Amino acid sequence: SLELVEQVREILRERVEHCNGASRRLDSSTLSSVDKPLDAVIIPVGGGGLAAGNTIALRGLLGDEVKIILAEPKELDDAKRSREKGELLGHDKNNKLDSVADGLKTTLGPNTWPVVRDLVDDIITVSEEDILRATKIVWERLKVCIEPSAGVGVAVAMSKEFAQKYRLEDGIVNVGVILCGGNVDVIKVCKLMEKMGI
Repeated sequence: SLELVEQVREILRERVEHCNGASRRLDSSTLSSVDKPLDAVIIPVGGGGLAAGNTIALRGLLGDEVKIILAEPKELDDAKRSREKGELLGHDKNNKLDSVADGLKTTLGPNTWPVVRDLVDDIITVSEEDILRATKIVWERLKVCIEPSAGVGVAVAMSKEFAQKYRLEDGIVNVGVILCGGNVDVIKVCKLMEKMGI
């Protein structure tokens, strides 16, 4: 998280310097964005280690001003259900754990649950199709080979639910998405994309 925050600050500083060099007038939101580099951060969640660690670091670095949103497949929604119920839940006993985001199949544990319960602002779930579509966009446009578990975070950032809850008009300008892992069987995932018409 420290590296993410520092990278965003550097990008924003360069933007300000570029605009100053071009004699452009900067609005107050551009100038203040260097001090508050991230308005929201989206983190994939399975067992919660990545999510809890980053949440603690982000709260320490940016306090309550940053919105922390966890991203979870609808097929593996134990974190969302746990947060809604206010108690640690596992997967439903009938859940076949059939998700392309196989890196997120684990459930929250007793060490990660309190962090998710107390420090996270929201958990948004996305469909398998949304995950595959987001993964493909990152592959094609960023030329980065992420696994679908990372695509979950991108899918949340692209979702209608995120756009409705975290609006530009409400000051959500700079959004970071943590990309996790590159363990992917590209041929298998491409076949799934083809099957879904993506």
